[in-house]
Amino acid sequence: MAGLDAFGTQLQRGDGATPTETFTAIANVTDITPPGLERETLDVTSHGSPDAWREFIGGLKDGGEVEIEINYDPREHDGLIADFEDKDPRNYKVVWPDNLGSWAFKAVMKGFEAEAPHDDKLAASCTFKVSGKPEITTGA
Repeated sequence: MAGLDAFGTQLQRGDGATPTETFTAIANVTDITPPGLERETLDVTSHGSPDAWREFIGGLKDGGEVEIEINYDPREHDGLIADFEDKDPRNYKVVWPDNLGSWAFKAVMKGFEAEAPHDDKLAASCTFKVSGKPEITTGA
């Protein structure tokens, strides 16, 4: 197989309810960049490292950031500003199409930027900083 169609991927936003949280897709998302997982590397090279090659071990992990682009509609999207105002992380999910699974994570919205060009559509981009370990669920 050469690849999978990304059409239908969603970024869903949790409502924070307990004990059962409900997730709703953010409307009119045109592009999603899921969490970019990273790990620090710690240099443990010593004078005794074999053949004078640097040696490394893994350090702390970072869930990176999530970015979305949307066809901006203030009536549908201005509620996201509450996420920007909230300092506490909220639950989100990237849900892959065709039951391929999901990536659930807590994140703080760190950026919301709308644009209204004279010759194009209203658009906005949102950036979320992942807090903690994403939960990756593999689908069928």
